[in-house]
Amino acid sequence: MAATATSGTAVVTLPSDTEILITREFNAPKNLVYKAYTTPELIKRWWAGDRGEVTVAEVDLRVGGRWRYAMTANQGFEVAFHGEFREIVPNERIVSTEAFEGMPDADESMSTLVLTEADGRTTLSILSEYPNREIRDMVISSGMEGGLQEAYDDLEEVAISLG
Repeated sequence: MAATATSGTAVVTLPSDTEILITREFNAPKNLVYKAYTTPELIKRWWAGDRGEVTVAEVDLRVGGRWRYAMTANQGFEVAFHGEFREIVPNERIVSTEAFEGMPDADESMSTLVLTEADGRTTLSILSEYPNREIRDMVISSGMEGGLQEAYDDLEEVAISLG
């Protein structure tokens, strides 16, 4: 039986004044979620959700390597993020910095992605740590959760398609 996707099931919590924790279960094994999460041509299929088209997905997947994603939003403006990989455990953990290019003076955040698998399903958790509460609250109020739900629904479909 083919795996079926779940939808809109990411949970966003605020463990502290400077953190956002995102948790989402995918109906796919972690090696396929990891591949969809780290492969440029696959990132282009999910990262923008329904909000635009990914124009750049650059990934130098090694410690010290850099990444950059950009999209043209449906409203015509560009949204771009970049960062550096600090720790990589294939199929299990990625620690990286992240900076929003629309705020070049803002400090980078640090994100820790962890993938765990049980019974062929993968739980993704991303803990993002921000320099202060104001930046964290700005991210929350940006509409990130709606875009995230769409992107992770698409990520799950891409991961399932690889199986």
